[in-house]
Amino acid sequence: MKTQVVNITYEIEIKPGEKLTLPESLTNNIGAGNWIITIQPKPNSSPVTRSHDAFLKGYTPEDEGLYDDYTTG
Repeated sequence: MKTQVVNITYEIEIKPGEKLTLPESLTNNIGAGNWIITIQPKPNSSPVTRSHDAFLKGYTPEDEGLYDDYTTG
């Protein structure tokens, strides 16, 4: 028996009065076997803002002068 983990995720928007229909590309990929179908609301989250805090917090007084050879001037 061959096993393989496959995750397929679709993002859909259902407007008032509409009914849920599954995309044909999804239903074409489902064949014989055992399946788990999970439906959950999309989280309302803001875009991720990248930060360089980890670099700044990793700098210690012992690092003073470490990059002096790389300065321009």
